[in-house]
Amino acid sequence: MHVTAIVPAAGGGSRFGGALPKQYQPLLGVPVLARTLRALWGSGAIHSLVLVVPPGGEERCRAVALDPYGLRADRVVPGGADRQASVYAGLLAAPDAAEIILVHDAARPFIQPAPVRAAIRAAASVGAALVAMAVTDTIKLASPDGGRLETLPRERLWAAQTPQVFRAALLREAHERALAEGFRSTDDCALVERMGHPVQVVEGSADNLKITTAEDLARAEQILRARGEAAG
Repeated sequence: MHVTAIVPAAGGGSRFGGALPKQYQPLLGVPVLARTLRALWGSGAIHSLVLVVPPGGEERCRAVALDPYGLRADRVVPGGADRQASVYAGLLAAPDAAEIILVHDAARPFIQPAPVRAAIRAAASVGAALVAMAVTDTIKLASPDGGRLETLPRERLWAAQTPQVFRAALLREAHERALAEGFRSTDDCALVERMGHPVQVVEGSADNLKITTAEDLARAEQILRARGEAAG
């Protein structure tokens, strides 16, 4: 069963701030993206990888995050105007042999092999799966003006992470239908869900954080130091 990973890394990281996109920010001396790719290849569960970068940024990506660390991407392709367009660009670049497509955020460097493999097995069986964390806080749904609150059933709520994993044909159909109908989302599972297809939840971990802000980067450094990792 051929598994292709698509890693969308085409965002500018505006919420992080500064001139350097978050995927290239050093995390104890190694770019976040390089650590993410190490983790994916280290799972031993993927056969090919498509990296989606800002248009014109292909060589920069190789020079900053791939070549210095001996990392491989089978294709490095330009992304689109938003995450959905970038994932679709990755889909178009995926090899014909791909039976399972795994989509993982470029800024989640701590994904572990166990949930990657579990999500692949679930997607192969059900068609779609995502790694997620059960919500522990009480979640309130407010009206637009904040005047009315509704308490949501916590036992049914999950905070979505990545990877999100799909049978290749299903994900292609979901993206093409969304494109034709003008539907946009930052979540690939949402494209599948709107077709009425089930998505299996696979439990993730709190360490599988997405680095979005400078505070997230500081927390990621703390995780590495707690694991005994040094810079470099």
